[in-house]
Amino acid sequence: MSDMTAASRDAPPHPPPLHNMSSFNGRFMHFAAISDWRLCVASAQELEQARALLQKHRNNVPSSSSTDSDALELRKASALYQSAYHPDTGDLQNFVGRMSFQVPGGMLLTGAMLAFYRSTPAVVFWQWANQSFNALVNYTNRNAASDLTGAQLGMAYTTATTAALATALGLKKLLSGAKRFAVLQRFVPFMAVAAANVVNIPLMRQNEVVVGVRLLDDQGQHAGNSKSAAVKGISQVVSSRIVMAAPGMLLLPLIMQQVERLRWYRSPMNLPLQTLMCGASLTLMVPLACALYDQKCSVNVAQLEASEPELYSALQQKYGDQLPSTLSFNKGL
Repeated sequence: MSDMTAASRDAPPHPPPLHNMSSFNGRFMHFAAISDWRLCVASAQELEQARALLQKHRNNVPSSSSTDSDALELRKASALYQSAYHPDTGDLQNFVGRMSFQVPGGMLLTGAMLAFYRSTPAVVFWQWANQSFNALVNYTNRNAASDLTGAQLGMAYTTATTAALATALGLKKLLSGAKRFAVLQRFVPFMAVAAANVVNIPLMRQNEVVVGVRLLDDQGQHAGNSKSAAVKGISQVVSSRIVMAAPGMLLLPLIMQQVERLRWYRSPMNLPLQTLMCGASLTLMVPLACALYDQKCSVNVAQLEASEPELYSALQQKYGDQLPSTLSFNKGL
């Protein structure tokens, strides 16, 4: 069977975005809607109802400016569907990896990493928990045309977890010797997370680099597979993930340093306070970071002549005089 499962053939086509995805503002509004943490508590019945409604109205997706009740219902169904179903296959994603779970999942783990950065066992546990979460998110939101074997998945998970622990424990030991480094110790969780992202995402999506991602023409037809497009998409995802984590993990330590000097403050407040602040940060940063790049990424066909001459030759044979100037692909999230 092809890379599209039997279940996905019965799914409605992924609804077109309600906002202009060629602009940052449009992408931000789109991702803000589908990453709304309130959607993660939707029941299986609600998800199926949204799917069925879109299937029924598959050619009548409303614009973002529509205000009548039917249009508003379709818009809600569209956001709910896109928050939980994979854009390539239409398959229902696992709960933890869904866009709608990124804020609650990320805030709990980030808050814990920032609150428990002094104890070595705590650093080990929370970095491991965070990388387990990241591995599942990366796998869930991969380009579904290039799947992983169990061995590749295990290697990606193990390597990313090792990189995070090595970075966290190494920097913790390096910075623990002098009081002047006390502030820098608070930034160790971010540096570990950034290092792990650089390792985890490329390994989790290594087949995209080996086999290439599916390129689509303007009619949505498969044009070929590109390795250079895979590198471009993965690089964008890595940078957006680091941007997503940066404000909360870099600014909150500085804020907490000042808060802890207040007379009324007590250490048991660390975890709940930092978790809430992480939630506020991620509520903004998840859609903002996802909006940095269009999920429907494009490649310039002329540039493929130098980077992938065999692919370029195949495209010339396929399209002849009607060779498109650009082709698109799903870069993942």
